[in-house]
Amino acid sequence: MISDVFRTPASLPAGLQFLAGGGEASRLIVDRDWSNHPLGPPEGWPDILKSTLSTVLNSPESMILAWGREELTFFFNETYFPLLGPRLPWSMGAPFRDVWADAWTQAKPIIDDAFEGKSQRFTDLPWKLATDRGPADTWFTFSYSRILDAEGEVAGLFILTNETTDRVLGDAALRQSEERLRLVIEGAKDHVIVTVDTGGIITSWSAGATAVLGWSGDEAVGQSISMIFTDEDRASGADVRELAGAARDGSATDERWHIKKNGHPVFLSGSMHPLIADVQGHDQGFIKIARDETERQKARQDLERWNATLEQQVAERTADRNRLWQLSSDLMLVASFDGDIEAVNPAWTRILGWSEAELIGVSLFSLIHPEDLDHTITGASGIASGQTYARFENRYRHKNGSYRDIVWAAGPGDEKIIAVGRDSTEERAAAKALTVAEDQLRQAQKMEAVGQLTGGLAHDFNNLLTGMMGNLELLQLRLARGRLDDAERFILAAQGAGRRAASLTQRLLAFSRRQTLDPKATDVNRLIVGMEDLLRRTVGPTNNIEVIGAAGLWTAMIDATQLESAILNLCINARDAMPDGGRLTIETGNKWLDDHAARERDLPAGQYLSICVTDTGTGMTPETIERAFEPFYTTKPIGQGTGLGLSMIYGFARQSNGQVRIYSEVGEGTTICVYLPRYMGEALLPEEEEALAAAASASGETILVVDDEASIRHLIDEVLDEIGYTVIGAADGASGIKVLQSGAKIELLITDVGLPNGMNGRQVADAARTLRPGLKVLFITGYAENAAVGNGHLEPGMELLTKPFTMQALALKVADMMKTTTQRSDRTSTASPRRSDREGSR
Repeated sequence: MISDVFRTPASLPAGLQFLAGGGEASRLIVDRDWSNHPLGPPEGWPDILKSTLSTVLNSPESMILAWGREELTFFFNETYFPLLGPRLPWSMGAPFRDVWADAWTQAKPIIDDAFEGKSQRFTDLPWKLATDRGPADTWFTFSYSRILDAEGEVAGLFILTNETTDRVLGDAALRQSEERLRLVIEGAKDHVIVTVDTGGIITSWSAGATAVLGWSGDEAVGQSISMIFTDEDRASGADVRELAGAARDGSATDERWHIKKNGHPVFLSGSMHPLIADVQGHDQGFIKIARDETERQKARQDLERWNATLEQQVAERTADRNRLWQLSSDLMLVASFDGDIEAVNPAWTRILGWSEAELIGVSLFSLIHPEDLDHTITGASGIASGQTYARFENRYRHKNGSYRDIVWAAGPGDEKIIAVGRDSTEERAAAKALTVAEDQLRQAQKMEAVGQLTGGLAHDFNNLLTGMMGNLELLQLRLARGRLDDAERFILAAQGAGRRAASLTQRLLAFSRRQTLDPKATDVNRLIVGMEDLLRRTVGPTNNIEVIGAAGLWTAMIDATQLESAILNLCINARDAMPDGGRLTIETGNKWLDDHAARERDLPAGQYLSICVTDTGTGMTPETIERAFEPFYTTKPIGQGTGLGLSMIYGFARQSNGQVRIYSEVGEGTTICVYLPRYMGEALLPEEEEALAAAASASGETILVVDDEASIRHLIDEVLDEIGYTVIGAADGASGIKVLQSGAKIELLITDVGLPNGMNGRQVADAARTLRPGLKVLFITGYAENAAVGNGHLEPGMELLTKPFTMQALALKVADMMKTTTQRSDRTSTASPRRSDREGSR
């Protein structure tokens, strides 16, 4: 309804009376400043614009007037207001393209056609609008007509418009609702849905009605609804009463037996309701909706029959329980919560020797083994508070004084303890015997493994010792004869045998995961590239090596030397598996292991690096894979392998919190992957490592060496003295502490862990740090003493060096530890420092 503003011409200024009747739309025209508008002030507008605009403003229909072919000035009446939304305050007199900028692409072709005289009417046309006025998807019914002036020129467009979004959406919702109803009716296979006219003639028949009753829709439509009633119900008029009741009361509920097409009975439970009258008010009939309840009705009838014989069944069940009570081989007990026995079955006599007369009224606690009494009293209290026990074990005294093991299922019932017990005495004895047998088997297996281990060690070490002793003996003979020409050859041979012995020891420690590692942040790709020449020489020219380093490979915190040894061992194994040559691939990668993948590899979920070595060789059988990590297990001929390579790799990986996995098929080749945890820091750059090595020869600090082995102490003394350190030696912990108490300046303490006279290396280090907080400590240790220093978990400023070690490794380790120590700023002499009395405190 148009508002009463400017209802009469008299309410408007002279020259604007043509705007009368436009309500708030007229106000928008009157209030606008037209001085700079292309049309100028309204008083001077053309008569055809005034008269056409008056028609638009006074129309109760939603109308637009677009004036001028170029500008298309936008006018509208009050009925059009709701379509504009937030555009309303500024739209009157604005260009059409500005008002409906979001719809201009769609409107422009229609406007062009209208200007050409191709006026059109659109019904429910989809129209995409910006969402500032509501839904973006709208529908409109409108028409565009051109307005001609006195000369026949197009002066503007007259647009009659009406938004039909609500109706279109309503129609769509109605169709969707009808479709859903159709689907429900068709999908309700166990429901009979039937419509009938006012006389009871079937007008529609659902698929569910066909499924339940058997008649098709073609057979049923046009027949009387009476066809599904039994003869008795038709004779009594039940079918007619159902229609009458629905007409009278608005619904009629009905549960009764009906007849299917094949003559079989079916029990339908449902109701009948009147259909909505048509537009003329005529009755449309009724709809019957019923569910097939045949099975439920049969069950109800069975229940009624069962209830009719309930007393007889109770008597039969009681007799059955009595027979069970009498014949059961398990103990049955009824007792008060205080433990007084009220009923027992004959099994008590068979199992425990007590008669019923001897047990009734007796406290069951008097029969319990003394060691089980508190446990049993607690259990009885729990049952009194409502607990049940699926397995409750204790021992009961037999009449002959022995005890039997009983396993009970017990709980409360009728304010009593109700329990059933099974004699488990023989079962427990058998379990104990089985445990003893298993312990004996494990001991036998352990001794077999020890025999295999010691046998292998004896074989390998005897070979190595023969090499060392033989070469040293030959060297001694040559020296005695004054022959020095071959001395270096014998020395090198003995050193080689010694290095192989050290390597064998490290492999054993790696397998047991007890070697002392020296982990550092390591760039694994760079490590493998540095080994590539060595690996190519090792595997020989008949094998092609391909190295695939993952881009952006994460850093690992590992002992780089041990990883190099592991990779070398894997490549040697791959070479031996390809006697006729083949392809060997070394590939690295970053792996995110979720819970499932981590469980498959026996690792915690998280981020890992993988180093995988793949060959195209003979492959492994499942039996070989299962034993591959056992020490001294090898498939190679005697003398061609120790069987420690893979066990060493396994031990190294596990000690580094990683894992090793083998993937192999006979004749197809083998892939062995080492998984190592990601380290969140950065590895040292090559130039940083070189600077560290160079620092080994540029120091003059004082170092205290504590070791009970004089040869090792003197060896360390010589090596460190050669590179410019002052060394003080001590043979045990007490002597070393005296040096520290003397006031001598000490920058580093090197101590063996296994020291005599009641003070080990860790205790010496702790005492030293009490005297000199922050003192750097280097432990030299083997496996046996590793636990004494915390299994590798050391305080800041403490490091480990594993025996045996090379002198170069010692020098680098000392330089690494000393590089953060304050350097002497004034070195006035380039000569080596004078040695102190290194043995004076021993």
